[in-house]
Amino acid sequence: MVSALDQVPADFLFALGTLRQARCRSELRLEEIPAPSRLAPFAVALGAEVMAPGNTSGAIHGPAAAALEPASGSDDVELATGRFILLHDPDGSAVWDGEFRIVTYIRAQLEPEMGNDEMLGSVAWTWLVEALDNHAAPYRSAGGTATRVLSESFGSLSDRPNSIDIELRASWTPATADITSHLEAWSDMVCTFAGLPPLPDGVTPLPRRRREQP
Repeated sequence: MVSALDQVPADFLFALGTLRQARCRSELRLEEIPAPSRLAPFAVALGAEVMAPGNTSGAIHGPAAAALEPASGSDDVELATGRFILLHDPDGSAVWDGEFRIVTYIRAQLEPEMGNDEMLGSVAWTWLVEALDNHAAPYRSAGGTATRVLSESFGSLSDRPNSIDIELRASWTPATADITSHLEAWSDMVCTFAGLPPLPDGVTPLPRRRREQP
């Protein structure tokens, strides 16, 4: 990370300005977090949670509705989490095919029976591609992995039900230094993972469940 503003390349300063212009969904709690220091000379990172109020008064419908029952001792329910990292190397990178790279991580909990769905990974990847396309965010060299995580509890925690999480780790190279549409697309993608409408046309949401409280 840089120690003085005058050391920051103009292209990266421009990209930071476009991030501030992004209009993200109100359900998304977005804040700057420490950026990795070894991936690129310059980086900025944002962390996000999709939180739904315990008392929605019918504002949320569809697959997310069942997840929005208020938890004991909590007003809000966490539906999904994510990280958005913008990397910049003024010298460019052959691996990135450019001077910028966006790296993302999204995790959300599913209904246990959905963990056996062989299409789960491809559906998660489709959400990313369609979100970028819907926001007309130009990109290239996209890649990623989707992982299903089974959590089982034992001993004093054995009364907790098993849970299945979907994790998507992905990265792509933005075609320009204007990152506005990319952050907006990612914002919608995290909300899609959380099961919140609206969804891209033709995409069927997977059932969600709220996380059990300790």
